[in-house]
Order: sequence, then C-alpha cells, then structure tokens
Amino acid sequence: MGETLQQLNDHLFTAFQKESLVLLGTIDSENGSPSVGAISWIIAPDHTHMRFAVDNRSRIVANVKKNEYVTVTTFANNTVFTIYGRAQVLVDELAEVPLKLACVQINVETVRDAMFYGSRISVEPEYEKTYDKRAAEKLDGQVFAAMKKA
Repeated sequence: MGETLQQLNDHLFTAFQKESLVLLGTIDSENGSPSVGAISWIIAPDHTHMRFAVDNRSRIVANVKKNEYVTVTTFANNTVFTIYGRAQVLVDELAEVPLKLACVQINVETVRDAMFYGSRISVEPEYEKTYDKRAAEKLDGQVFAAMKKA
C-alpha cells in the first residue's frame, strides 16, 4: 500500500486521458445501500477533477443527485486505486452527442492504493465493444469531446 494522496498522481492523470474501465461506487438513492457499476466514458480534465458520462436516465445520476459521495476504482500501474470524491451533475444532456448522456464531475478528495499487501496486478482488465467498431469509435470521440467542453 502506498501513501494517501489528495489528487491524481501523474500516472493516473495520464491514464485518464483515454477511455478506461473503472468501477463507479455510489449510494443508492432509494435504499441507501452501496451501488457499483462499470463505466468507461471517464476522463480527468486536471489532477483534481474527473468527469464521466452516463445515460441521463441512469440510476447513477439519481444516486449522485441524492448523495454526492462516490468512489472510482481503477486498475493502473500494476495496482488497484480507489479515488474518493464528491460528484455533481454538470449537464443533464451533453451537446453534440446522439444519446441523452449526463456529464458528472467529481471533485477528487482522496486517492488510495487499494491493493492487498505483497501483490501486484500482472495483467490489467481489458474489454471490447460488442457493437459496430466504427460506430463505437465515432460515438466515443463525440462523448469525450463533449465532456471536455462541459
């Protein structure tokens, strides 16, 4: 386990300049229980903020509107990091994107190495889009460009 940080280190900042698989933790707006979802439209515009896009009808949006506390767990630099922060919906619908996506910004408060002692990640998780690759690349480009402008 490494030191606790108050912002993204350079390695994490760089990792969040491209599409990344993360686990987003929120508090369920209906029953107050923990809720975790996998997302990939997430960026870091600077070392103290992150932005992600999700369908604006998602439970994630309702959860954030009721309770701003979130976690982002990611696999990077041969370890697992959990990023703690407070989130707010920046825009309910991203402009110039064909889907109705909300953009949520996280104010990073704490970054912790969450890997158990005496181990490292030898292969980071990978995923692939299961629909038309050209359509996926076009949509990804639109979403990331819109999040940067939000």
